[in-house]
Amino acid sequence: MIELVAKRGKNLDLSKLKALLAENRIDSNAVYQWQNHFVIFAKIADVSLMKGRLKNTFTDAEVKVYYDMFYMFSKKKHCPDKTVAREWDHILLTANLVAEKKLQQEYLDYHATQFEKWPEIAKGFCNADFQQLLLFRNGRQLVLVISIPKGESLDKLNPKTIENNPKMVEWNKIMSKYQTGIEGTKPGESWVMLERAGIR
Repeated sequence: MIELVAKRGKNLDLSKLKALLAENRIDSNAVYQWQNHFVIFAKIADVSLMKGRLKNTFTDAEVKVYYDMFYMFSKKKHCPDKTVAREWDHILLTANLVAEKKLQQEYLDYHATQFEKWPEIAKGFCNADFQQLLLFRNGRQLVLVISIPKGESLDKLNPKTIENNPKMVEWNKIMSKYQTGIEGTKPGESWVMLERAGIR
């Protein structure tokens, strides 16, 4: 996962991005956007090389690589029904961890022990038919990937995570104290959704 952050008030030349993706055999549908943030979520043969090429092409933009995937839920591994959908849609969201290092570590510790200490969370994801969840981190910034069956809606599936699951409600409440919005979010807003950039 690579993020390109354009300088505020500057537009990213999407035709240049499309050409660069094509040269590197990356599907332009793999680009997601929120405001001036563009995230490429794809299988990339050489991430460091791609990072360099993006920096050379977009000299004014910040280029960040998310090497640190610190959490993974998999339907195949964590659900009683291990049947996965043939095709998936990916929903990408981003937020910041709060600035205090002690609280950041608490958040990471919660996720490291979630399957053992909070089994109800995985149960909620299974109920919602989530295919996988991945959490990446670069410094304070988090990117969450929720994969759902192609054609399904997160708005429809997500409420199923908390159905008859008070522990999931409790978990969400605890997690909210560790999260805050990235630059450009509204007051009180933490997670924001990146939409497909629609590069043609």
